[in-house]
Amino acid sequence: MENILLLVHQDTGQEARLQAALDVTRAVKGHLTCADVSVMPILADDYVGSMGTAMLLEDERTREAENRVAIEARLAGEQVAWDWADLTGEMAQILSDMAGLADLIVVNRKLDRGILPDMLAVASEVVLKSGRPILAVPEDGRGCNFSGNVLVCWDGSAAATSAMRAAVPLLKLATNVTLLEVVDGSIKAPAEEAAAYLSRHGVHPVIERRTVLQGQAAEAIGAEIRRRHIDYVVMGGFGHFRFIETLLGGVTRAMLSGCPVPLFLAH
Repeated sequence: MENILLLVHQDTGQEARLQAALDVTRAVKGHLTCADVSVMPILADDYVGSMGTAMLLEDERTREAENRVAIEARLAGEQVAWDWADLTGEMAQILSDMAGLADLIVVNRKLDRGILPDMLAVASEVVLKSGRPILAVPEDGRGCNFSGNVLVCWDGSAAATSAMRAAVPLLKLATNVTLLEVVDGSIKAPAEEAAAYLSRHGVHPVIERRTVLQGQAAEAIGAEIRRRHIDYVVMGGFGHFRFIETLLGGVTRAMLSGCPVPLFLAH
């Protein structure tokens, strides 16, 4: 894990994204690519609408140009390698297009204040379309402790396996790794298999099992986060490309809507 891709945009989640991206870049001694996205406004498709769109887009680009000056001044003192790209378009599509040379993409989970940008939709689409893991951080997050306590959610699925494998470089830095198997009738392979895999990479997790009714997995994960003072969570992202909002797995959607700590997610 060397190349970190960060969504840059002047919104209420930007500071959380920036601090988490800097933490992970320093942790892996990697390179940070800042994708500064000016979002194309959508108005009526007529002459007045076109003129209005052009004016709004120019305002958006002006704000992001000012944002770039402020963020670059921050980066100059952070002692990380970085580069910058100015782009215009839809956030999720741009990040997915740039994902080919990224090892991890830093976005937000659902923002708690306001409705735009729709970060739940952005995070969902990126994890499903990019082929890369994401780190989705809460709006009020201020960095991520990669040397602390990690919770790996396990059910034996392909998505959970992909997330765990992708997270190995970070799991090696953790002080404590807990493999949580939520027993609700959906387990496809026991957690002992995941623990054996991690042990071969020098990671020695503790296995915990919680038996719950179907549909209560998210609550069990939340309780474990609080009980173990978890710094970030690793889990698989479920769903399909069509109707992302409704077909994204219930646990994944719940975590992207309200996880109190950064969420390392892969599909």
